[in-house]
Amino acid sequence: MAGQISQRFIDDLLARTDIAELVAERVTLKKAGRNLSGLCPFHDEKSPSFTVSREKQFYHCFGCGAHGNALRFLMEYDRLRFPEAVEQLAARLGVEVEREDDQLSPHQREQAQVRERKREEGANLLELASDWFRHRLGAPEAEHARRYLDGRGLDASIIDAFAIGFAPESWDALKHHLAEHGVSEAVQAEYGLLVQHEKTGRTYDRFRDRVIFPIRDWKGRTLGFGGRVLGDAKPKYLNSPETPVFHKGRELYGLFEARRGGARLERLVVVEGYMDVVALAQHGISNAVATLGTAVTEGHLKRLYRLVDEVVFCFDGDDAGRRAARRALEVALPVMIDGRQARFLFLPEREDPDSLVRSEGREAFEARIECASPLSEFLFDQAREGLDLKRVEGRERFVSRVLERLRLLPEGLLRSLLMRELANRSGVEMEQLERFAAPAAKRADPAMTQFEPAGQAGDEAQWERAPVSSARATAAGRRGSVPLSLRALHLLLHAPTLVGMLPEGEGWCPDDEHGVLLQEVARLLRAGGYRSSQVILAHFYGSERGRQLEALMRREPMIPAQAREAELKALVELFERRRERLSPEEEYRELLARSQRGETLAVEEKKRLWELIGVLNAGPG
Repeated sequence: MAGQISQRFIDDLLARTDIAELVAERVTLKKAGRNLSGLCPFHDEKSPSFTVSREKQFYHCFGCGAHGNALRFLMEYDRLRFPEAVEQLAARLGVEVEREDDQLSPHQREQAQVRERKREEGANLLELASDWFRHRLGAPEAEHARRYLDGRGLDASIIDAFAIGFAPESWDALKHHLAEHGVSEAVQAEYGLLVQHEKTGRTYDRFRDRVIFPIRDWKGRTLGFGGRVLGDAKPKYLNSPETPVFHKGRELYGLFEARRGGARLERLVVVEGYMDVVALAQHGISNAVATLGTAVTEGHLKRLYRLVDEVVFCFDGDDAGRRAARRALEVALPVMIDGRQARFLFLPEREDPDSLVRSEGREAFEARIECASPLSEFLFDQAREGLDLKRVEGRERFVSRVLERLRLLPEGLLRSLLMRELANRSGVEMEQLERFAAPAAKRADPAMTQFEPAGQAGDEAQWERAPVSSARATAAGRRGSVPLSLRALHLLLHAPTLVGMLPEGEGWCPDDEHGVLLQEVARLLRAGGYRSSQVILAHFYGSERGRQLEALMRREPMIPAQAREAELKALVELFERRRERLSPEEEYRELLARSQRGETLAVEEKKRLWELIGVLNAGPG
């Protein structure tokens, strides 16, 4: 439900959680005096430097500096956003999350409650259907389904872990079962369990004579189903349609099972089908997920990269697999900020992960994953397909193809290194390549392109037109102005550890809406000692400010991570210079506005306000 999570509820949740028990579910801990210690899950080490204190309900690593409470641990270990971490901790204790709806109008609150009831209705119905499918797998009529699963090498533990079931050949067995539990045909159809005949209007079960694979969200709640046919019916694989809770372009089969595995996820492998995921898990490779009958989407990748820094795309080695890989590359490039990796694995022709892992075993398949082509190699390989690079025309087409892809990449170290590699491979000078790539800047989103590093900033007009960190690139074609306070807020959200370099107190940045929000975010980061902006998003969750902050978080700054501190410092210096140039009337209006908003002015600021009143009342001369 929309609305900010109650702070009182968060405090109570932490008070009821034993951080030692929570951490011990994921990390091996040993008694060390009054505390517990183990190998840090956040960096590689051979000697334990990770400590958990039951007394203080706190963890700290003396090696990498990671520290925090139970919620922080869940956010960093499981790669959860703050609301998700709260929900997971609450579910662990068997309590419902309390939210404050004070910021919602009665109409908005009613709409939110309707949506929440709809989600609950769907979750309960789909769970009921999932339980029924699982039960039917043990029935005499499912003998051929059990033979099929056994023939694929799946044992009972894997079948149970993935909640695999069976839909009988009957046209209405599930419909009657759900009706006995009070679920109407209309609701069953709404959640994709029934199909309505176009001519007669009669409804019948969507899934018939199929092995059923429940599709679950990160909490394990059933969202929909995939069915693999056992007879000759078409299609071979059938998914639930789009419903109020199921969206193919966002969900991934196997993600819940991968996340609940014992080991910390380092990478995820994207395959094409349910059986690929399940077969790999049967052989001990539990970090595979599958799209649901769609190509990889940006929504898929955002979800994956929230959890891991490395994604391996696994494709068949035929022409169709190569085409799918090229589409995945185009989708991946815009989200490849520094620190993320994408690799491409092509299997032998007429093989898929299911058949290959069964024939060659776990170690051989994992070796293939380790040898998967990095994004850079695949990008250059597919760009030179069909070209003769010994000819000038071939090299020209090669450079054009690569530049077309590189324009999709965010600014950063990866893009710079790929440009340099292109220069080495093509013989074209870097300056020329940068000039040829420049039109991409004109096509970029004008709302955020201001965050790109700019040329030397001399006067204030130039500061308005270009980003402020100066002295690096000479990006051409400066666009329209973005408020400087918005730039600073954007940088701080993506680099919250830089809050320490911002001035304390009030009034150090512009008094516009972005400046007010910037100061509030800085205050919250300082107050909690937070390293993650997810806590800030949770604080404003469900409000208009929250939606603004989420939009900024979805946009990676164009400035490379290593240059953001200098950029933020330059912005603060500009704010200070601007304040020094305020006229007495402007300074008076700014101080008065802050006072009228209920802010407490410092003693020196109050004295200055009285001085300004005197100056302005005295008039000219």
